[in-house]
This record gives sequence, structure tokens and C-alpha cells, in this order.
Amino acid sequence: MRTERRLTRLDRVFARLDREPERPALIDVPKMSRHRVALLTGTLAFYLAIVWAVVTTSWLVRLDWQVMFFRPYQQWQGIHWFVDYYVVLGQRGPTAVMVAAWLGWRSWRQHTLRPLLTLGASLLLLNITVGAAKLGMGRLGPHYATTIGSNEMGLGGDIFPSGHTANAVVTWGILAYLASTPRARRWLSAISALTSLGVGMATVYLGTHWLSDVLLGWAAGLLVLLALPWCEPLIARAEVGLFDLRDRWRARGDATAPAPVGTPVLLKPRTPAQEESAPREPAARSPRAPVHLAPGPHLARSERTPVTPVGSRRPPHSDRVPRGTPAPARPLTGG
Repeated sequence: MRTERRLTRLDRVFARLDREPERPALIDVPKMSRHRVALLTGTLAFYLAIVWAVVTTSWLVRLDWQVMFFRPYQQWQGIHWFVDYYVVLGQRGPTAVMVAAWLGWRSWRQHTLRPLLTLGASLLLLNITVGAAKLGMGRLGPHYATTIGSNEMGLGGDIFPSGHTANAVVTWGILAYLASTPRARRWLSAISALTSLGVGMATVYLGTHWLSDVLLGWAAGLLVLLALPWCEPLIARAEVGLFDLRDRWRARGDATAPAPVGTPVLLKPRTPAQEESAPREPAARSPRAPVHLAPGPHLARSERTPVTPVGSRRPPHSDRVPRGTPAPARPLTGG
């Protein structure tokens, strides 16, 4: 009977990924072209211009206050319920779960870990850049504003830039970034742009962000997407490293697995030194002959004491005498 090591769920997943050792030819990895570099430079200039306009309390800050005093959530109360649900498309947790599920299926179909690794790299880059900007500028939101007409900078807030908007741009834009064909990339780019635009306007409608927060959030998310091609070599090395780690883990598991039944085992002859150091076993004793007689001198059958066997139903008779012994004389009785 031959025993085999049972495959775990992780083994089956990697076995599925190993069916195609190379990526399909339709997967197009974006490169940092001149057009992308120019777009990245323009977006970075727009980002810095928004920050400068808010820091200097320019016309953009006055526009922020005008929109806040307009109170869109009171002007159009009929769509409040819809905006409350729609703004969830910019929350990091739900959107990351939905997009990760889709990209996980893509990884399964395309036999590569690149979609999931790209999503992880984009979210990590987004959290670092946007989080650092929020903490560094410390702007308060409309609901916590202290002075009318001020930029509310450096007061310990964390709403500049808008995290909902930047997260919507990156999370939904990553689908366009990972598209397999140019046509799919164009359609997904348009859909992700409209989705992120709606999320940004939803935060302004609810009064949780200034209009300038949304503008900076769009720029921050677009910068992350445009900079992703620079992360592609690191993503490729991470994918190779994960598969190498899987191979080492699988090889170690095979080495510690028990040998199957019936596999011949090679025995090496002992050296003279091993023979001398090996403990000597005592010689086996010859089996004793079975003893059928009880110990002690052999007695005649007539001299043995009658013994009642254990479990016998017959009671012992005290008036019995051994054979060969003369019977006692009976007393004579008159007749």
C-alpha cells in the first residue's frame, strides 16, 4: 500500500497558478512613457497649486466658505438617502474588499499574483502619501471650523486632502490600470473617473469636506496611479520571491513527510569501530523443557492426600481412608 501526502488548500491554489508558467500575452504592463511622465508632472503642479491656494487663504478658501454656507444637504434633501449610500464607494474598507475579490479572481484566471500585489502596492502608497499630507497640514473640516474666512490649517484636523476621494480614484482606477486591452482600459478609466467624481461631490454635499479638499484628493489619487509603473519591478520581484518561498516550503514539507510503504531502504555496512562500540546483547537462553510434575519427592497414589478440586459440588468426606489402610473394627451390637 502506497501512502501519499495530502494536498492542502494552499497547495491546490499554487498548483492552479502553476498551470501556466508564463503570463498570458494579452496582459499589458503599463510603462512610464513620456506621455505619462508629462501627465504626472502636470498633476503634481496642480497638487502644489491647490496647497498653495489654501495656505495663502486665496479665492479658493472663500469659495469653500460660500459652498459651506450654501448647505447643499438642505437645498436638496430628497437625495440625502442616496448620497449616504453612494459615499460608501469611497470608503477604504468596503471598496478594498470588493476590488480585492475581483482581482483575486483575475489572479486565479491569469495564473499570476500581479493584480493583488499591484492593489496592495497602490493602497500602501496611498496611505503613506495621503496620511502624511493630512497629518502635516492639519486642516479642520466644515463642521469644526472656528473662524469664518480662515483656511483652518494647522489646527489638528485630518481632512485635507479628502481621503474618500483619493481612495475612490485609486481603488476604482486600479481596475483600469490592470485592464488587459486598450478598449477595456478606456471604458474602465471613464467609469472610475465618474465614480470618484461622484464620491467627491457627495462629501461636499454632506458637508464633511471643503471643495478644495476634494480637488486635492483627486490629484493625490491620480498621482498614485500615475506613479505605479515605477513600482512594477518591485512587484515582479515580490511575485518571484513569493513563489520561491512557496517552493522552499513545499520542498521542506516533502522532506519531512514519511516514506511510503514498500520503498526499499539502503542499509550501510558497519565499520569495525562501530562494531566494537556497539553494545553486545546477551546470548539467548535455550528454552526450558516443560515441567509436568510438581516439585518435591514423588509419592504413590495411595499416599497422596485427597484434594477436592476447586469448584467441585461434592462435599469432602472425612470418613474416607486411603486405599491399602485396614478398616477400623466396627463395634458389635447385640441383636
